[in-house]
Amino acid sequence: MKARAHIFVSGWVQGVFFRDHTQRWASSLQLTGWVRNLKDGQVEVMAEGDKEGIEDLINKLKEGPRLARVDKVDVTWEDYTGEFSEFSVTYADFF
Repeated sequence: MKARAHIFVSGWVQGVFFRDHTQRWASSLQLTGWVRNLKDGQVEVMAEGDKEGIEDLINKLKEGPRLARVDKVDVTWEDYTGEFSEFSVTYADFF
């Protein structure tokens, strides 16, 4: 079943290769979408693909890479749109 999840990750998640790890994990799970840092210190993820793959990604996000400290992961499930062709790291306008 195809799904879409909008995810916000809080904690010590910027500057610890979180976006790079997220992109690698999502791509290995054949998910599409993007990941970016937010001005408030969170990491935002939009992921589409098989629901089971997204759930696996969410579990990896809860652990984070070795140098990260994840305090909270908020997930909102949305309707699948198929708008993405790959999973990429994007950059916010505030840097």
